[in-house]
Amino acid sequence: MIHNLLAIDTGTETLSIAVQRGDGGDGQTCLWQYTAPGGAHASVVLIPALQDLMSQAGLQFCDVSAIVFGAGPGSFTGLRTACSVAQGLAFAVNVPVLGVDSLLAVAETARWQRGLTEAFSVTAMLDARMDEIYTADYFFDGKSFHSTRHQRVILPEYLDGEGDWLAGNVFATYGDRLPLRFQHTPRETALPTAAALLRLAPALLAGGHALPAAQALPTYIRDKVAYTTQERIAKAVKPSSRHIQ
Repeated sequence: MIHNLLAIDTGTETLSIAVQRGDGGDGQTCLWQYTAPGGAHASVVLIPALQDLMSQAGLQFCDVSAIVFGAGPGSFTGLRTACSVAQGLAFAVNVPVLGVDSLLAVAETARWQRGLTEAFSVTAMLDARMDEIYTADYFFDGKSFHSTRHQRVILPEYLDGEGDWLAGNVFATYGDRLPLRFQHTPRETALPTAAALLRLAPALLAGGHALPAAQALPTYIRDKVAYTTQERIAKAVKPSSRHIQ
């Protein structure tokens, strides 16, 4: 069954929303997307942009089967924005929510950009700020993704991924700090996008991962958003080598 779905991702510096409309029983869908700078601006433009996108798709909020959001890890403020808006809309129209791992969405964006349909493994990464990265490993079996290493937050020098290639938004900032064994690993710059969330959603919905609106929660794998002065001094002592083998 093809669903009408709405997806929101505000976990990075890019605001991404998308609406999928299922047209009849022929398995076809139509997609409308909107992308803009995120960060502090996301909460201001998100609702008007959603309303405009739904109007373009010819849908009312009550027409969607579920509301999908990028659950994290990512920006604390951005994740809370996406979750709260998804939750509020879901309450209003009595539909479930589906939180999708943001690193999984990175892996899906990279797969889509490369046009891959065969099996592969990938190490997904996102800039965690505070001199760290979020990372997780996934295996794509030709139809769906499977997590092979859990989400974690680490210094770039300590990357220990097992993917055939790397995907994410960390290369410009941390690329030269990754361990030497990754310096020649293929890389794909990618972000979690609302369109990626919608491509992942059908399998997750079929697997029973949707939740009542009241249970919507972001995924935090770091408990703090800033260091004390003493912690910043301690972190200034980097690993003894720029690269780790």
